[in-house]
Amino acid sequence: MKELEKILIAKQINPTAMRLLVLEFLLKQKTAISLSDVERDFTHSDKVTIYRTLKTFQEKGLIHNIKDGRGAVKYALCESDCKEGVHYDYHLHFYCTVCKELFCLPKSKLPQVVLPDNFQLSEISLVARGICDKCSKQCN
Repeated sequence: MKELEKILIAKQINPTAMRLLVLEFLLKQKTAISLSDVERDFTHSDKVTIYRTLKTFQEKGLIHNIKDGRGAVKYALCESDCKEGVHYDYHLHFYCTVCKELFCLPKSKLPQVVLPDNFQLSEISLVARGICDKCSKQCN
């Protein structure tokens, strides 16, 4: 748990028991997850506490949220030096139309967006759709 505490403290997040458990859960994930995914794993925990934990993690730059294009919001750990209120890890996400999983593709950076004067960018989202490798192998 000491390593988990260090991660939270580095992001200026107080390492409570629930935050440590949620961080440990997030570190085990291979794909982006929804709030309901986290709630299913923490059936005996207060849903509001889980939501607030994810919100704190996002505000402090530990996780980012992704809208999968179907109206669902999913969360994944940030891979770069994101910090409170500022996310730098803009990258492509891949949504598998078979298993419905959402994958971060951090090596696929988004193009630079040049905005007209007085435009202010607040969010960029790009989701590619198709079939992931696991589902592709099952189809063949």
